[in-house]
Amino acid sequence: MRFAVVFSRKDIAGINIVEQLKGMGFLPQVPVIELKKETIFSDDLNSENYPELKNINFLVFASKHSSKESRKTLSLHAPGNWRGADYGGVPGKVCKTSAFIMKYLFQELAKNAQESESDYELTLEATHHGPLIEIPCCFIELGSSEEQWSDKNAAKIIAKTILSLQNYKKNKDWIPAISIGGPHYLPNFNKVQLNSNYAISHAIPEYALPLTPSMLEEAERKTIEHVQSIIIDWKGCGKSEERGKVFEVIKRAGIDFKRTSEIKD
Repeated sequence: MRFAVVFSRKDIAGINIVEQLKGMGFLPQVPVIELKKETIFSDDLNSENYPELKNINFLVFASKHSSKESRKTLSLHAPGNWRGADYGGVPGKVCKTSAFIMKYLFQELAKNAQESESDYELTLEATHHGPLIEIPCCFIELGSSEEQWSDKNAAKIIAKTILSLQNYKKNKDWIPAISIGGPHYLPNFNKVQLNSNYAISHAIPEYALPLTPSMLEEAERKTIEHVQSIIIDWKGCGKSEERGKVFEVIKRAGIDFKRTSEIKD
């Protein structure tokens, strides 16, 4: 697999992560692209504008994560918008991503954090914000305030995780899936991604509901593997009426589904 790394010169965390990458003997054939603008507005990322992206299979955005709570986080998510597009991208459109690569990266992130005895919280995030590009991609982020963005040890954990993609191989036992429900940070799906054979690509959180056929179709179509299952955080899908709508849309799509409570850790 050929992958590339993208960061913004406006992003302290992105700069920090890439500096750590370069100090690890990053392979010269892996493109590292520095953007003048913020990553979430980089809809022009294609091989026409960036020739080094020709024949790239996957793109990793090394980025900061911001939150009002200033949580110490190492997080991973696919970009895209289920509804509005206040932070880049296009309303109702998400990027292509890989369920298998997302799972691989999350497991590597957990392993590297544990080996470093990090006190950072490891979490998946729901699919959100821009850009909207054609190359399959994901964001791997260091959060959530300037103190953490400048943390070299935390950046090194992320850099080591990105570097591990050089050894990535598909796991034939994994089951490509989409997640529905839960908050923006996805505690129940973190367990699924770490400890089961299900591999989650796009995540549709409770705040993006009600689920519509077009949302589910977008998530399925933008997962490069064939989606075999939908995983539902049933208690995280609102009231019974909302849950009924979720079940109705999934049933109409004809995709197998499971609740997070049915999946063994």
